[in-house]
Amino acid sequence: MAERIAEEKVNEIRQAVEIVDVIGDYVQLKKQGRNYFGLCPFHGENSPSFSVSPDKQIYHCFGCGAGGNVFSFLMDIDGLSFQEAAVKLAEMANIELKLEGAAASRNPQLPEGSKQMIEAHELLRKFYHHLLVNTKEGQDALEYLLNRGFTEESINRFQIGYALPSWDFAVKLLEKRGFSPGVMAKAGLVIQRENDGTYFDRFRNRIMFPILDHQGNTIAFSGRAMGDEEPKYLNSPETQIFNKSKILYNFHLARGSIRKQQQAVLFEGFADVISANRAGVENGVASMGTSLTEDHISLLKRNVQAVTICYDSDKAGIEAAFRASNMLSKAGFAVRVAIMPDGMDPDDFIKVHGEEKFRNDIIGSSSTLMAFKLLYYRRGKNLQNEGDRLQYIEEVLKEISTLDKAVEKDLYLRQLANEFSLSLDALIQQLNQLEQASAPRKQNQHRPETRPAAYTRKAELKPAYHTAERRLIFHMMRDADVTYKVQELLAGSMMNIDEHQAIITYLFAYYEKGHDPDPSAFLNYLQDNKLKRVVADIEMMPLNEEISDQELSDYIKQVLNYQKMLKIKEKMAEQKQAERQNDFLRAATIATEIIQLRKTL
Repeated sequence: MAERIAEEKVNEIRQAVEIVDVIGDYVQLKKQGRNYFGLCPFHGENSPSFSVSPDKQIYHCFGCGAGGNVFSFLMDIDGLSFQEAAVKLAEMANIELKLEGAAASRNPQLPEGSKQMIEAHELLRKFYHHLLVNTKEGQDALEYLLNRGFTEESINRFQIGYALPSWDFAVKLLEKRGFSPGVMAKAGLVIQRENDGTYFDRFRNRIMFPILDHQGNTIAFSGRAMGDEEPKYLNSPETQIFNKSKILYNFHLARGSIRKQQQAVLFEGFADVISANRAGVENGVASMGTSLTEDHISLLKRNVQAVTICYDSDKAGIEAAFRASNMLSKAGFAVRVAIMPDGMDPDDFIKVHGEEKFRNDIIGSSSTLMAFKLLYYRRGKNLQNEGDRLQYIEEVLKEISTLDKAVEKDLYLRQLANEFSLSLDALIQQLNQLEQASAPRKQNQHRPETRPAAYTRKAELKPAYHTAERRLIFHMMRDADVTYKVQELLAGSMMNIDEHQAIITYLFAYYEKGHDPDPSAFLNYLQDNKLKRVVADIEMMPLNEEISDQELSDYIKQVLNYQKMLKIKEKMAEQKQAERQNDFLRAATIATEIIQLRKTL
């Protein structure tokens, strides 16, 4: 069992960290009034409904209902226990926590054996880098890199290293440090021979590029051959700590620049990222030898809303850029595409034309998504041929029909009309036909996005007693005296909403234990995630924190009146039942009771 953290320490951590800064590492936030808003990381949306209050130190999504404080955010987003979230926050705040066991681990949520795998990767990363920059054995590899345009700064920044041409260097080093060969084989660092069961190094005589996860842990390697050896790049296999579909190379280092520039540059591979970084493009990331995935897009969306794609100019690169651009555009990103000259990748371009020209003429002069698609649909077509020309026009019109802005549509329609000497009216007519044909499908596709839960919730008018109970809880969390006064005025009655009753029951216990009024601290006290969400929602209500005796009395009256109304309905049903049974004396008695109940409303 994880060691319990003292309550005083929890409060110290909570007061030392700023919730906006913590959530800002996961969600792109913009200030609106007193609160910050962004796209909810817990459900897909295109309009921001996720709110963070620096005053109250809580967050709440008006779409999916997620809510809580800084501890519950980390628990939900990273899948941590409360103790693990506290450890992570304590590290951020430079608060010392003397814990033993699982709670003290840097990566306590990882599966069994993962911590050892990461530590082994970290150890080899340091040794490989040391061998490259500080030893005679690594001299040839270092000169090879310098001759190819790598700088000492980029070698150090990306912790590039060198693996010796030895069959058992890593095996012996890891065994000496107490790592299990079997676990290291599962980590992809060594390979077990089938004939005798012994182990040998996976990477030999290669320049080593470490791959880090988004928290900065080394989780894999890519080894590049210096000669004609095949394969040119030898990569770690997928393991329980390395999943290519979830990792964007260099994201850990680029995140600050991405947020500062409000843009990410997406490359095909890590070599392009390193080359671009030397040219001053520090916001570059790359998928690890795989196509862009939904996990990659989700990670980007939590940090930025604009992406520039810079892939190779060969056929495969252009096809990959087209697929990635469609995925990103569908996810709501502002997409641009940096067009590379024929047959060149970023490294080639920088070597030939220089760093400044790459920054300005390639990244800085990237094309709009539509301009890129116009070039894409031209490929392989002879536009002097009538059939190819008509096919091209139809493909472009379909793309124009997907544009949202009328000005954009007009621009590209006129461009198409001028290039092929066509009637603008005819193009508009054909565009209208395309839009009408796709309208029903479009409505079905976008209905969930255009009517998110946030708007449904806002439009729904809550009963008076429901609102009264929420407002009572709001004030009870701020004043223990109000809490006890509510308890007295309810006189044994309960809240009408089960969740509200559960919250005030916890609140009574919270105050009985001597805690001071503090909604964010009360959220830590609650164990039920559903109740935490309700409390966070209540906390976001725009109410005056002062409450008069008259307001308090009115709220209590609404709560009790609803219970009386339910009792009246129950009595009316009994009265009808008595009348059906011809028991008129009993029916008259019940009628009198109903009158008395109505008088108390």
